[in-house]
Amino acid sequence: MTPAAESNPSGPTTPHHVQFVTGRLAEPALRATLADMTPDFAYTVTPLKITVAALMTTPWIARFLEIPAGVDLVMIPGLCEGDLAALRDKAGPAADVVRGPKDLREIPEYFGRAARAPDYGAWDIEIVAEINNAPRLTRAEIRRAADEYHVAGADVIDIGCTPGRAFLELGDVVRELVDAGLRVSVDSFEPAEIHVAVAAGARLVFSINGSNIDAARELAGTDTRVVVIPDVGAGLESLDPTLAALEQWGVSYFIDPVIEPIGFGFAASLERYATVHRRYPEAQLLMGIGNITELTAADSTGVNAILIALCQELGVRAVLTTEVIPWARGAVREIDVARRLMHYAVTQRQLPKHIDDRLVTIKDPRILAYSEAELRALQASITDANYRIFTDRDTITVLNSDRIVRGTDIQAMFDQLGVTEATHAFYLGKELAKAKIAITLGKTYRQEGSLSWGYLTPPDDARSDHLRVTARRARASDRPTADGDGSSSA
Repeated sequence: MTPAAESNPSGPTTPHHVQFVTGRLAEPALRATLADMTPDFAYTVTPLKITVAALMTTPWIARFLEIPAGVDLVMIPGLCEGDLAALRDKAGPAADVVRGPKDLREIPEYFGRAARAPDYGAWDIEIVAEINNAPRLTRAEIRRAADEYHVAGADVIDIGCTPGRAFLELGDVVRELVDAGLRVSVDSFEPAEIHVAVAAGARLVFSINGSNIDAARELAGTDTRVVVIPDVGAGLESLDPTLAALEQWGVSYFIDPVIEPIGFGFAASLERYATVHRRYPEAQLLMGIGNITELTAADSTGVNAILIALCQELGVRAVLTTEVIPWARGAVREIDVARRLMHYAVTQRQLPKHIDDRLVTIKDPRILAYSEAELRALQASITDANYRIFTDRDTITVLNSDRIVRGTDIQAMFDQLGVTEATHAFYLGKELAKAKIAITLGKTYRQEGSLSWGYLTPPDDARSDHLRVTARRARASDRPTADGDGSSSA
């Protein structure tokens, strides 16, 4: 699960007393959030002498923060810059220090997820990632693809051979990947290619049926496993003689009843998996889910989630995928998230929601927004001319001490802001464009932070970014001081 905050793994799982550090503007909203949350721990809210909490840095907080006795967790705002080491040194062994979520309204979810964390993350479905048409690639391209798949979460790298095309470097390719510590499989019906790949260290073979069963005989007594499929044009009964031979030779196997593309027997093929699971309850199944993601013009994220859920319930313990078509890029990472989510959902008998949101990429799991009344109350407490930007489900709001502008046409809104300084204008244009994307797609907007794209979310722009620093115009009032009043340029 992607945590909502940066945490210290050695810290307490369930705190007894939490100190929430904030700024003056956010203090009322923080207190209201905690009151609604009714936490099962004691808490202290500590507003420091700065208006906007996001402008605090960890060294500055360490200078002025006093930690009450009994506090075992200190949470600072998620947008604060700096290493936590200085604060942890000040807190000592009695208290952990974490960055909270970037939006204080996510604090209840943060603590709910922290409670689940010790039980989350297990999986029992292996990912086999295919390098498609490997004979057409260079050695460097194969190695790069293998490394990328491995980092993304693949357990086995599959070398996909091309029927009718000689692959003279197959043995060298497999050997190089094995020497690099990767588990390797070969995807070929040709006995000669299977022999070469296994001799070089491949430990999984796609695919075996009645037509090439003799290629599996030489695997007797080894730790190489094969994937068994029905004979071409035959039904599930054709599995029986192949499985009997493998059992006799002591060759381990997966059974793959073969999933068909949508419109070509998809539903019937799912029933085959259920039938095989009932017929061979002790056997492990494999599903080539790339047949669906690669051949369905839809974002692969949700498709993979549902397919892995089916696999989890049907006893499928390995899946084969690839990332050839552009809309399936990231499939390995998606499956790695999905296998953890669905394992937890099935084994804990919990709906797969509000557990791990990384597969929600285009839309957001929830939209956090302030009402117009809340924003007008906030405006009344602002004393500077720097603009703050907010969104709700369908409206953008820009406000400072002098004006409040609401709408959806960002060009028309910009014209009402009276901004002429080039860098500030460029900054506001960038943020308004991001806000427009947020209300168009149904996402939570956070000024000066990345929109959330699930597992695809990039890190926030560095807070030392030249544009942001220049947009603040380096005014003394923009910097935290011991008794100062920091303010955001937003």
